[in-house]
Amino acid sequence: MLLETITVIRDLHRLHEIASILIRYGWGDMVRLLGLAHALERAGRILHWQTTSEISLLEPAVRIRMALEELGPTFIKFGQLMATRVDMFPPSWIAEFERLHQRVPPSDYALVHAELTRALGRPPEEAFARFDPEPMAAASIAQVHRAVLADGTEVVVKVRRPGIEAKIDADLRILEHVARLVESEMPDLRRYQPVRMVGEFQRSIRRELDLVREARNIDKFARNFAGDENVKIPRVFWEYTSDAVNVQEEIHGIKGVNREVLRENNLDPLLLGSRGSEVVLKMVLLDGYFHADPHPGNIIFMPGNRIGIIDFGMVGHLTEQRRNEIVNLLHAIVFRDESGIREVLLDWAGDAEVDEMRLTHDLADLVFSYDDLKIKDVNIGALLQDITTIMRDNSLVLPADLTLLFKTIITLEGLGQQLNPDYHMVDQIQPFIEQVIAERYTPQALMARGRKGLREIAGIVAGLPRDLSHLLREARRGRIRIDLDLKRLDHFGHQLDSASNRLTMGILTASLVIGSSIIMTVEGGPTLFGLPFFGLAGFLIAFVNSLWILFSIWRSGKH
Repeated sequence: MLLETITVIRDLHRLHEIASILIRYGWGDMVRLLGLAHALERAGRILHWQTTSEISLLEPAVRIRMALEELGPTFIKFGQLMATRVDMFPPSWIAEFERLHQRVPPSDYALVHAELTRALGRPPEEAFARFDPEPMAAASIAQVHRAVLADGTEVVVKVRRPGIEAKIDADLRILEHVARLVESEMPDLRRYQPVRMVGEFQRSIRRELDLVREARNIDKFARNFAGDENVKIPRVFWEYTSDAVNVQEEIHGIKGVNREVLRENNLDPLLLGSRGSEVVLKMVLLDGYFHADPHPGNIIFMPGNRIGIIDFGMVGHLTEQRRNEIVNLLHAIVFRDESGIREVLLDWAGDAEVDEMRLTHDLADLVFSYDDLKIKDVNIGALLQDITTIMRDNSLVLPADLTLLFKTIITLEGLGQQLNPDYHMVDQIQPFIEQVIAERYTPQALMARGRKGLREIAGIVAGLPRDLSHLLREARRGRIRIDLDLKRLDHFGHQLDSASNRLTMGILTASLVIGSSIIMTVEGGPTLFGLPFFGLAGFLIAFVNSLWILFSIWRSGKH
C-alpha cells in the first residue's frame, strides 16, 4: 500500500494533466468514473470542467482522437493499438484511431548529441565520417539522422528521444491502474480483458523503446528473405547499435504509391503490387513472423521493381497453431464456407459463452450477401471487417495476437489496390493457402504429427498413476481445492486487506505513543535535547505512521 501511495504521489502531476485534457475534450464523465477528479481535487488541484462549444459539437470518436494526440507518445501509441481492435470499435472509431499522427518536433540537438555520445562512446562527428545534425524524420519515440561511415556507406542513425522513458513509464503505470479498475468495476468491458490488453501494450512499447530488439527483428527478416533478390532488408551495423541507437543501411528509392511517379521512374505498379503482397503473405502464412505496420511510408520501391522494407519496431508473431487457424479461416472465406468460419471463431472464443444459433445465423447472412460474387471479386479486407463486426455483435473477442494480423491484411489489400485498381487479394492468397494445406499432408508432416501425438499420449499415460496418487492423497487430507475467478470478490479482498493494514498500523502507532510516553518518564539512558532519545524516536515514528494512515484514508475517499 505504501509503495502504491508513493507511486500515486509521483504521478500526481501527470494525472492532473491527463484529467484536464480529457475534460477539455468533453470526457469529464470518464474522469469522474475513473475517480481521477475526486483524488485531484482533494490534492488541491482544481479541475476546470468547461468544454468549448466548438469541441462539444464534434463526434465522440474525433474528440477522443484529438485528446490522445495531445496526451502524447504513450497514448498515441495506445490509440494506434486500438486501431487494430476492429472487434471492439465500430468503423468510424477505427478510422479516427488510424488518423493518429506523431507530429512532434525534433528534440533539442544538444540533448540528442549527448545521448549519441553516451551510446556510441564518442561524439557522432568522430564515430562517423559525416553526420547530419538535422533529422530526416522525427517520431514520438525516436528520430532519424543521416550519416556516412568511414568506408562511404550511407546509413541512417535512429536515436531514442532523450528522457522519453520516464514519461512513458508514468503513463504506463496510470494505464495499468485504470485497466485494473475497469476490469473490477465494469462487467460489460471485462470480456475484453483490459488488464491483459494493457500488459501486452506495455510489452509492445517497451520493445519499441529498445532499439537493439528492432535490430534483431531486422536480422531475422533478412534471414527469412536471404534468397529473394526482389526484397531488400537493410543491413544492421552492430558495432554502433545499442538500446538507445540503431544504425542501419539507408535504402534509396521511392516512397508512396503514386502510379504516375512510379512509371516515370521505370517502375511497374502492377508488378510491385503483386510482389508486395507475396512478401507479406509469405511473412504471415509461411514464416509466422510479419511486419505489423506495412503502410506506404515503410515500403520503398527500388530500381528493378525491387521492394525495400524499413522500420521493424512493430512486428507480429504467429504460432504454428495460429497459422493453421488463419489458413483455415482464409480457406473458408475464399470458398464461402460458413461452417468453417464458425468453427474458427468458436475456437478463438475459448470458454466465453456464445449464442451459437445467433452466430450461425449471422454468418449465413454474411455468406449469402457474397453469394452472387465471383471468388476473384471478393474483397478480403471488407470481408474481414464484416467478420469482426459479427464478432463484436456476438460479444466475441479477437485474440490479441491476431489483431495486428487482421490490420496488416486490411492495410495490405488497400496498398495493393492503390498500386493496381484491379488488384484482388484472393488471387494472391489462394496459392499460399494451397501450398500450406498441401504441406500439411506430406508424408513427412503426417509422420511428424503422428510422432508428436504418440509422445503426448505416452506422457499422459506415464503420468496417470502419479496424478491419480496425488489426487487421492489430497482427497484423504481434505485438501482438494477449487479455484473460482471472481473479479468483484478479488476487489473486496483488496479493500479488506487495505482496511486491515490501516488498522494494524493504527494499533502499532498507539502502542508506540504509549510506550514512548512511559520511556519519557524514566531517567537514564541516552538523551537528545535533554529528552530521552528512544522516547523521541518512538514519537517521531508514530507521527510518520499517523501521517501515512491519514493520507491513505484521504486518498481512498472513505472519510
